[in-house]
Amino acid sequence: MNSAKRHEIFSRLRARNPTPTTELHYSTPFELLAAVLLSAQATDISVNAATRQLFPKANTPEAIYAMGEQGLIPFIQTIGLFRSKAKHLIETCRLLIEHHHSTVPQNREALEALPGVGRKTANVVLNTAFGEPTIAVDTHIFRVSNRTLIASGKTPLEVELKLIKHVPDEFKRDAHHWLILHGRYVCKARKPDCPNCPIMDLCEYKSKTTHPLQSESIEPSQSKPGPGSR
Repeated sequence: MNSAKRHEIFSRLRARNPTPTTELHYSTPFELLAAVLLSAQATDISVNAATRQLFPKANTPEAIYAMGEQGLIPFIQTIGLFRSKAKHLIETCRLLIEHHHSTVPQNREALEALPGVGRKTANVVLNTAFGEPTIAVDTHIFRVSNRTLIASGKTPLEVELKLIKHVPDEFKRDAHHWLILHGRYVCKARKPDCPNCPIMDLCEYKSKTTHPLQSESIEPSQSKPGPGSR
């Protein structure tokens, strides 16, 4: 994989989707932070279903903190790991109120100090809420990066650092969204849709493009995440 191929890959992804964004529903940085925190090991669809009920009733740190864990749980109990997520979100609200004037901090160190917020969540918030050129590596981005060889690595952190190094600057702001959507709908784990892939001729994962019926999953769970990777 060389710089010319990477540029062409992102040019094609941009042409198909010029203004990509998260599929999580939110209207404020705090709503985004809460939704991303709830989305760990859960689908965006399940999180959106829960926040569609939660946010009209409580969508600020003060309002959710006032609910307490037991008041919050009925709204999010359809999401996996809902008890630990309720605990993390309530404590996050407390810290935002006490240390950040109820606003979401715009720096990585402060974000990662919040319960349940790791490097991936911090990257999503920094990128989507504040427009910073960070790239959050989830299971889809990890898979696509390794399959295509845009940025190969054994851990999410290794892949992230390589993406930051190799993705052309003009694409960094939206690279996270293009890669996650490509992994979610085209370069799927068990059965990638290679015949309809807009970058198949540029992909260097030949065992897939040559033999699309083979099944081989590349996921970060097969490796040990780096510090702060969630």
